[in-house]
Amino acid sequence: MQRRSFLAAAAAPLAAPAVFAQGGKLTPLKFTLDFRINGQTAPFFLAQAKGYYRDEGLDVTIDTGAGSVASITRIASGVYQLGLGDISSLVEFNAQNPGTPVVQAVYQYYNRAPFVIIGRKDRGVTTDFKSLTGKKVAAAAVESTRRAWPMVARRQGMRGDAFQWQTTDFSARDNVMVRGDVDAATYFHDSAVSLFARMKADELSVLKYADAGVNLYGNAILASSNLIAQNPKVVAAFLRATNRAIVETFANPAPSIAAMRQREPFLDEKVELERWGLTAQYVGAADTRGHGLGDIRKLTLEQQVDEVADTFGLKTRPSADALFNSSMLPARSERLLPAPKA
Repeated sequence: MQRRSFLAAAAAPLAAPAVFAQGGKLTPLKFTLDFRINGQTAPFFLAQAKGYYRDEGLDVTIDTGAGSVASITRIASGVYQLGLGDISSLVEFNAQNPGTPVVQAVYQYYNRAPFVIIGRKDRGVTTDFKSLTGKKVAAAAVESTRRAWPMVARRQGMRGDAFQWQTTDFSARDNVMVRGDVDAATYFHDSAVSLFARMKADELSVLKYADAGVNLYGNAILASSNLIAQNPKVVAAFLRATNRAIVETFANPAPSIAAMRQREPFLDEKVELERWGLTAQYVGAADTRGHGLGDIRKLTLEQQVDEVADTFGLKTRPSADALFNSSMLPARSERLLPAPKA
């Protein structure tokens, strides 16, 4: 597969964030999502709607995003102080911009990346990745699931070009699947809810990258290193408020979906609840039962760095400590999820 950079542009010089509260005023913060508003990120809107950010002295603006690369470059440029972006993208960004990192992950949102390929059973696609051989697979030109495919291919003993990519815009991906123009398509698992609404579950095979032994962290909350250095209490406050909302969303997602729909009222509540149900499987993956939401296992991140570096031929390998700063996480006791019901 032809190598494409995660990064659309090099980082601009980092502007000092104007986020210091004075005279009891709220501290303004700009937070960029990685993509559009939907159930995947509903907890952020719960924190905003219920005043959790204001309780922490913050005035948080949440904007839609244009992909993980855009989130990183937005923060690196100083336009945003915080955002949601992919850890693998951050690995490549830091490798291409060596030295003191200008962006760091501070809270691991997706404890496992929700990367899947979904195939049509009537085209011979099963849950065996080798069944994709010779097929047509739709994907956007530059997106994380497509980019990570060589990692799966290596684990499965397959050629990187075992199937033919058909470049398709995100908005057209469901259509080409339903029409049968392709045999399969890449998705974030929770983004496939729209496809599931149009095709029956027994018509589709879901091939999870994690099942292939590719244990990747996904999107994390990222922060400007200038903000971390100048006012770590602001970052800690944002994480406390957000974590509070995430824990509450696991307990009862309906209020979060309602809060999200205040911003995007055209979204279907039932669909977005289903989407969050899938998101929750990756946000609250097995590791979080030990170290809590938002944290990582250093060895797993180090292995991910090696995977990304080997796959994309990076000349340098950022350290796990340079990528992920856990010093501002809420206490572990605040990040624990209830034990699953028997």
